[in-house]
Amino acid sequence: MSGSATGVGSYPGGDPSEALRTVFGEVAGLPHLPELPARGPGADMIGRTAGMLVELPVRVEPSGWRFGDRPGRDNRRAADHLRHDLDVLEEVAQGYEGPLKIQVCGPWTLAAAIELPNGQRTLRDPGAVRDLTSSLAEGVARHVADVRRAVPGAGILLQLDEPSLPAVLAGRVPTASGLSRLRPVEAPLAEQGLREIIEAAGDVFPLVHCCAPDVPFGLLRGAGAKGISVDLRRVPGRDDDAVGEAIDAGVALFLGVVPGTDAPLPPLAATAEPVRELWRRLGFPAATLGDQVVATPACGLAGASPRYARAALKRCRETARMLHEADG
Repeated sequence: MSGSATGVGSYPGGDPSEALRTVFGEVAGLPHLPELPARGPGADMIGRTAGMLVELPVRVEPSGWRFGDRPGRDNRRAADHLRHDLDVLEEVAQGYEGPLKIQVCGPWTLAAAIELPNGQRTLRDPGAVRDLTSSLAEGVARHVADVRRAVPGAGILLQLDEPSLPAVLAGRVPTASGLSRLRPVEAPLAEQGLREIIEAAGDVFPLVHCCAPDVPFGLLRGAGAKGISVDLRRVPGRDDDAVGEAIDAGVALFLGVVPGTDAPLPPLAATAEPVRELWRRLGFPAATLGDQVVATPACGLAGASPRYARAALKRCRETARMLHEADG
């Protein structure tokens, strides 16, 4: 992955062919299967992954996604979106050989988002969380197998999206009423849940994306993540020890170097400089930057215009090349 750039996950619009052709054009060294939430429920991060769950049907309620008694139209819609995306991926990536990133929602963000039939968050019930995690592990393994069939030459990177993980660990997830907060999940239990998904996926390069503050670098490494994806602006000095330990351990850093929504892009050198500054601050040689850093947008691009999304991916590619070519 030396000198690589990629997207985080989501992309604007509703045409998977257009999105995939853009991705394979702009970040050809490490393309990803984009999510297109503009298509509606079942194409969003939560719904797309909820549709992968095995024997745990879901439905859409006014309050969001909720477990139901039997598969219905919302399950079918999510499955249809994903099936169509894989068909398009097979067509666009015909003959492709190289790394390919796919994204699924991680178990803790999923448990914080999906409601039980009684309207309470799944996260509130440890038994329900265990069932969800086991179901997700099986569903992710099936998804990885489907992607392998669609693109036989791909080496798969599996990204678990966990934007809610810091809130889960800190006890900041609100109850259904919003009047109080759910009890924090202990770090060893959170690590175990992530590890179960990663191990079930098999021969993949596992990474975790978290665009929230207080990313638990050590926990993610302990769960088996070989890459950690963060917004570069969310890596203040107080995280230096954890980030430095991750770099020392050979973990790849997927660093968000450009905004995820429309904004003026600074000159190329100014985009790369915060990454170099981080490396200098941590005391690592600049020559290792290009081998261990993947340039990405700060978060998903679903809220951006198509024109900006293309420009953002291009800038990430240019930044990655500049970092890789740097000789310190």
